[in-house]
Amino acid sequence: MLLGRVVGCVWSTVKDSHLEGQRLLLVQPLTPELRPTGKRLVCADWTGAGAGELVYWARSKEASYAFLPAEVPVDSTIVGIVDSIHLKEGPRHADRARRR
Repeated sequence: MLLGRVVGCVWSTVKDSHLEGQRLLLVQPLTPELRPTGKRLVCADWTGAGAGELVYWARSKEASYAFLPAEVPVDSTIVGIVDSIHLKEGPRHADRARRR
């Protein structure tokens, strides 16, 4: 699963019938340090996430599992809303900080 922030929503009047009633949100992928990384993507929303919320999302075939037994044609789905993140600064992070 990957971290992201909801930055918008997608409206579509014509779509696959299996997507009827499904919310589609625009998500900015984030690093564990909450820095933007990569391009924004459209995710189906299984959680009821709102604008600005920190979420975790799944991609590939696993993204459709949240909707089982329905067969929703998605390749990325928001599967959780993040309440907090606690990072333990390991040796890799400490070495990077010393080089700066």
